[in-house]
Amino acid sequence: MDEAGFEVEAEGESGAGSGDAVGHLPVLMDAVMRLLSPATGERVVDCTLGRGGHAEALLRAVGASGGLTGFDLDGGNLAFARSRLEALIAEGGPAEGAGLRLVHGSFASLATALPEGERVDVLLADLGVASNQIDEPSRGMSFRVADAPLDMRMDRDSGGPTAADLMNEAPVEQIADWLWRYGEERLSRRIARKIGEARSRSPIRTTGDLSRIVRAAYGPSGRKQRIDPATRAFQAIRIVVNGELDALDRLLQALPGRMADGGRAALIAFHSLEDRQVKRAMQRWAGDGRGEALTRKPLVADAAEQARNRRSRSAKLRVFRFGAGPATG
Repeated sequence: MDEAGFEVEAEGESGAGSGDAVGHLPVLMDAVMRLLSPATGERVVDCTLGRGGHAEALLRAVGASGGLTGFDLDGGNLAFARSRLEALIAEGGPAEGAGLRLVHGSFASLATALPEGERVDVLLADLGVASNQIDEPSRGMSFRVADAPLDMRMDRDSGGPTAADLMNEAPVEQIADWLWRYGEERLSRRIARKIGEARSRSPIRTTGDLSRIVRAAYGPSGRKQRIDPATRAFQAIRIVVNGELDALDRLLQALPGRMADGGRAALIAFHSLEDRQVKRAMQRWAGDGRGEALTRKPLVADAAEQARNRRSRSAKLRVFRFGAGPATG
């Protein structure tokens, strides 16, 4: 609960017990490794390195003759993952000498970031926000952590607009559209009007400013909500700031042309909009004869993992294998 008495767990957000010693606990690790089945010598792409938890397990599995390419928008997480993976390669274990290529940028550039003609055997995209990003107040991604600057950018070196920029400058009609499309917020127009009224008096600068505006739009009925009324608005605005669904669409378009015959692609979604895009893409690939899904329906975390890692409660894993072969999941 937050100071106003609301439940604050949000889709894709972390909470108590969601981080490990490196600030992030990878979700669905056992299912990811079982369905991707990385083998010695294979080429791996981790589209969202985060703190390197999934990547470390994948790199161990492919060994010295394999290699991993990793993407991340967050320069700090990329540096952390680089140190972690380079230490693994140097430790004299099975991954010693493995190839490592890390990209500070979006996985949306998959089509052009890999060398021409290179094909991927194993691909993972954990689409959630890393726990340490949510928990760092200066990023302004969550109203749960502190009253912090309303930033929300995953790549703060990009020079792109912050969430505060958008809330203070975008037309009210545009904000309403974002809240409806990306947060599935039923009070989108009312909240947008409240944002317009508030910024006419003084700029919206912090996570507290925005969360209070959203709660005011809900009024007393907000206390009857299962989650804090600000949850969907924060999700929607973060998606817009980072272009998350556009990036996912570009990845899904590029992916079939980059996968090897027999290659496996796993995507973990944390809200219905992402999962819908992934589901439709896999249906399209299967319909085009490109391969088949290894998951007939999305896999979710079991009760033990959900108790250990709150973030895993909203995770949905879908896996597709390119080329022929029977489904196994």
